[in-house]
Amino acid sequence: MNLEQLVRPNIRKLTPYSSARDEFKGEASVYLDANENPHNPEFNRYPDPLQWKVKDRIAALKKVDPQWIFLGNGSDEPIDLAFRVFCEPAVDNVASIEPTYGMYRVAAEINNVEYRKVFLSDCFGFSAKDMLRATDSRTKLIFLCSPNNPTGNSLDRHQMMETIVNFAGIVIVDEAYIDFSSQPSLLCELERYPNLIIFQTFSKAWGSAAVRLGMAFAAPEIVSVLNKVKYPYNINQLTQNYALQMLKKEEHVDEWVKMLLQERKRLQNLLAQTSHVEKVYPTDANFILVKVSDANAIYRYLVENGVIVRNRNTISLCGNCLRITVGTPSENDTLIHALNNR
Repeated sequence: MNLEQLVRPNIRKLTPYSSARDEFKGEASVYLDANENPHNPEFNRYPDPLQWKVKDRIAALKKVDPQWIFLGNGSDEPIDLAFRVFCEPAVDNVASIEPTYGMYRVAAEINNVEYRKVFLSDCFGFSAKDMLRATDSRTKLIFLCSPNNPTGNSLDRHQMMETIVNFAGIVIVDEAYIDFSSQPSLLCELERYPNLIIFQTFSKAWGSAAVRLGMAFAAPEIVSVLNKVKYPYNINQLTQNYALQMLKKEEHVDEWVKMLLQERKRLQNLLAQTSHVEKVYPTDANFILVKVSDANAIYRYLVENGVIVRNRNTISLCGNCLRITVGTPSENDTLIHALNNR
């Protein structure tokens, strides 16, 4: 991979904005450099633009060097940045599995980049050959979500590695649900493949969706370009403080995941016994995709009874499917009771 050739020419030439906190690093007794209000301590100062304290904690947890970490406002920020860094509008294209997380397509359309769909098999299997066949010399990015949303399954690891090895551009593997998966993360492969970017998040296993903190792991050369393009203070101090506290609660998170996996299995069994459910798909995520007799009608019925699931009926390969998040035991029992009484 030649990173220089992949990055858009204008981004290569870009002189990034240099904030006061970029120009001075360290501690001082008096700060008069950033036009900050001297009153309201703790919140009157701009936050660390590169979030080094948070990255150091994440690095220890994930066993990667802090230089290999980019933090974003959710995973949606690095998704958008990848388009802005690597894809020339109206010229380049990206490829992605289908069905998958909808923001890849939305980000492509916002950035005026052709989005090529590579359909999974009927059982949601993934083929590297099909993916690579959809690419050409203008394909800059490939998106793989594993475990995949909305299907819930993990993609075949061998097929993912074949894609990474044989693609001349950037492969992004979105591991938002990896903490619930029986398959290990690809983080252990990161140093071997300079064209690999891995997304993870605080939204799922860490129970912090409201905080909007996403993680991207990549070679320092890629992280450097992402930092060049991002807004100077993209992660506010409240979020950084929260993350530092949450990262001390790894044992709590492990217990949450353990409980959710147990409840996922119970909910799968209960759904399989429900008359309206025709198929319960295997899942490696914190949600279950089910095929029902009439997705639209059942969705409306559940809404009327105060139970909100996600209707995926219009999504490719997901006809008459509902996506059901694994909730607490009482929440799941309420869902099952509603289905059994329809």
